[in-house]
Amino acid sequence: MRLLLACAVGFASLFAQLPAQAGLFDDTEARQAIIDLRARVTQNEADHKAQLAELTATRTQLSDQIEQMRRSLLELNSQLEVLRVELTRVRGGDEQRAKELADLQRSNRDLSEGIDERLRRFEPVTVTLDGREFKADPAEKRAFDDAVAIIRTGDFDKAVAALNAFQMRYADSGYRDAARFWLGNALYGKRDYKEAINTFRNFISTAPQHPRAAEAMLAVANSQAELKDARGARRTLDELIKTYPQTEAAQAGKERLAAIR
Repeated sequence: MRLLLACAVGFASLFAQLPAQAGLFDDTEARQAIIDLRARVTQNEADHKAQLAELTATRTQLSDQIEQMRRSLLELNSQLEVLRVELTRVRGGDEQRAKELADLQRSNRDLSEGIDERLRRFEPVTVTLDGREFKADPAEKRAFDDAVAIIRTGDFDKAVAALNAFQMRYADSGYRDAARFWLGNALYGKRDYKEAINTFRNFISTAPQHPRAAEAMLAVANSQAELKDARGARRTLDELIKTYPQTEAAQAGKERLAAIR
């Protein structure tokens, strides 16, 4: 439209100048000028339309590209949401598996500790008794300790039964000599002096170097004295003083011997 107005103004100017310059231009030249001007106007309009068409095509192409990008973004957002949901599910599954694994490890640890504890109950332990060291099963050690503890309560009948049962069950025990010694004491406590003498003598004959052998010999003499066997008691005390002269039992035997005489 602006181009047409410009052409119209050009024509008006041209016609306004024609009377003043009539001497310079003839009719043929004037017509040719008009034809040239119209051709230029037509060309300008064609160029303008071509540019307008090109701009329209470009805008359409850009609109299509923008729409395609928008659809791509929507599709990408949809995929990201799916991935987010899947990641959340996977993380939840991993947390559950991690918890299950931790529970399993804790259960295995507790089970292992329980098994170790049970095994320890059966593993031999090192025992030091009367200057001697040996291995004993936990149950064996417990049975001996319980039997000796009964003696300290004064229930000698029960103590005799417990020590006899111990010797039958653990015939080759490292407690064997100590069990005989304490059995003799339990028999003495229940006033079964004859059996006490037999037990102490059996103990002395099988373990003459035992740290308690001198005590056992003194106990034999005391049992004989309780049975009114003064002669036998004196013989035993003489043997004690001769065999174990440096022991406390020998010193006590000397005092006991003087009393018996």
